[in-house]
Amino acid sequence: MKNLILTSRPISWVNTAYPFAAAYFLATGRVDWLLVLGTVFFLFPYNLAMYGINDVFDYESDLLNARKGGVEGAVLDRRHHRFILWAALVSTAPFVVVLMISGNWAANAVLVFSLFAVVAYSAPGLRFKERPFLDSLTSSTHFVSPALYGLVLAQTPLTPSLWAFLLAFFLWGIGSHAFGAVQDIVPDRLGGLASIGTVLGSRFTVWFSFLAYTAAGLLMLWTPVPFAAVLALPYMINVAPYLTVADATSAAANVAWKRFLWLNYLTGFLATMALIWLYFNY
Repeated sequence: MKNLILTSRPISWVNTAYPFAAAYFLATGRVDWLLVLGTVFFLFPYNLAMYGINDVFDYESDLLNARKGGVEGAVLDRRHHRFILWAALVSTAPFVVVLMISGNWAANAVLVFSLFAVVAYSAPGLRFKERPFLDSLTSSTHFVSPALYGLVLAQTPLTPSLWAFLLAFFLWGIGSHAFGAVQDIVPDRLGGLASIGTVLGSRFTVWFSFLAYTAAGLLMLWTPVPFAAVLALPYMINVAPYLTVADATSAAANVAWKRFLWLNYLTGFLATMALIWLYFNY
């Protein structure tokens, strides 16, 4: 259990469980068994599958990465790999079956697409994480699709303002993944891995991240909570000092990446306040 929890990266559980729970609750206005089931699914099994598959098939490159081996990614001995993959399958399957029985065809399509993105990012033969730009798009899907699934499961009409919110969230995810790739440019190149960072280089990747955050903030102005656009500012400020970082010193961006992990909790709290305001005023 210690290895399973470690490889599922508990610090990031909230990043997938919260979007689903918030979207479903705001859409339905109630706490029911589907809300609880879906939240538990996106809290642990979903993350175990996503990060477990990643840790197993990134083992060789992770050995070259100094930041791996803690909250930013487990480096478990090969003898644990088969167990991790089986645990990911066994823990997700019952939830997926019940959720698919309970949802309509649209919700099931979103759930299947979400799980495909989880597998495709790291699994051999697909390895979207080694396809520059597709890597950031897929990573963002990991976090936005639970929110989209919550809305579709609740049979909520997707209005233009909701699409603006989802697109803003998607751009946030793209910017976050791109910036996360900066710190790994050197070990990725040593390991023969391609990424948005290895293709664009550190400076262009940080600028790409900065502009994605900026666009996400601007899009929030067209949502029911336009004042939430300010939530993009902390992320922009966090990456701004690295706009001129060189490839050789790109590992220094890990300082900002660690801030990013905790920054999500602060902005998550503020986003919750915005959602509470939205709930009581619409």
